[in-house]
Amino acid sequence: SDSGSDSEESSLSDSELQEAFARGALKPGLNVVLEERPKRRNDADGLKQCLAEFRQQLSWVERLDVTLGPVADPVSQSASTSDAIDPENDFQREMSFYRQAQAAVLEALPRLRKLQVPTRRPDDYFAEMAKSDQQMQKIRQKLKSKQEAMERSEKAKQLRAMRKYGKKVQVEILQKRQKEKKNMLNAVKKYQKGLSDKLDFLDEEQTSSQGNKKGGANQRTKKGPNAKRRYKNQKFGFGGKKKGSKWNTKESFNDVSSFQSKVAHNKGPGKGGRGGKGGKKALNKRPGKTARQKMKNRAR
Repeated sequence: SDSGSDSEESSLSDSELQEAFARGALKPGLNVVLEERPKRRNDADGLKQCLAEFRQQLSWVERLDVTLGPVADPVSQSASTSDAIDPENDFQREMSFYRQAQAAVLEALPRLRKLQVPTRRPDDYFAEMAKSDQQMQKIRQKLKSKQEAMERSEKAKQLRAMRKYGKKVQVEILQKRQKEKKNMLNAVKKYQKGLSDKLDFLDEEQTSSQGNKKGGANQRTKKGPNAKRRYKNQKFGFGGKKKGSKWNTKESFNDVSSFQSKVAHNKGPGKGGRGGKGGKKALNKRPGKTARQKMKNRAR
């Protein structure tokens, strides 16, 4: 009977809701389910019970826990309290952490030495690397490739800057030449029209051209010939007139200091008389036919 009454109530409530929905009486936000807020409580006994359950009764050397306040400030000779520290002040907050760690070190080191626990790394300590040699080789190659890429990028930047500067200089030189040409043409037009009777622009042009030639000559003199030019100079000479270089001049014709009569008249040593026969040629003269025949007969 109870279950039947509950079903009838639920059906009646559903039918009423349907009728209200059909009339448009139901609007969103009218039916809100309110949940009760959990009550906050401080169960100290329960927390202590949990702490006792997972606490392990180990020696201090296995736990190494030190709970101390900050060490005394050497300036004020007093330990700084938490009330005096402004949590919004970064310097005071970090200094409090530092002094608390310092106090823990001052407390823990003597206890470790008393237990004969080493606190310093030996000089011959060898720690194996966490990464293998293959992994380190890959890292080294990657760093090397990055460095090479950076060097290539830097060289490309320098080349672009040099090209940009060279182009800028070239443009400036062309503009200067165009300006000079324009000024000269204007001066020529003025002279032709009779507006000016000065020809100073011609003198300036000639002076500038001579200056350029002198400058080029000085540069060539300072620089000197290249290796190819030096080789040709050594092989063929240093230029100048070649044809007629052995002709007599007035000075060489009048200079008779090097004249030798014996050489000029074929009377030197080993020379014959006027006929030009004798000397070495006479000694090397071929024997006659009869003499050669006699020599053959003797050889037989």
